[in-house]
Amino acid sequence: MTTVELTRFRVLPEKTDELLAARPEMLKDFEADRAGFLGARLVRLPDNEWLDIVEWATPEDFAASREKGPNQPGIARFFAAIDSLVVAEEGVLAE
Repeated sequence: MTTVELTRFRVLPEKTDELLAARPEMLKDFEADRAGFLGARLVRLPDNEWLDIVEWATPEDFAASREKGPNQPGIARFFAAIDSLVVAEEGVLAE
């Protein structure tokens, strides 16, 4: 079953352009460096909050990705634009 990572975070308004500019490289880095990465969607919410919805083939793939952290330049650049974490959750896609 597909594992879904749900991460809600805040971005300062002056960093929004940086976040969006970093996104394509972050996704390329995930595709190249993260086993089991299936795709991601970024949702803009009110009040400078964002929701990143990332799909992983297995819970183990997601756990291995978390252990790597921002180990690639595109990932590090994307993470650097984030001001604060609101909540991070993990679930299973109900198909």
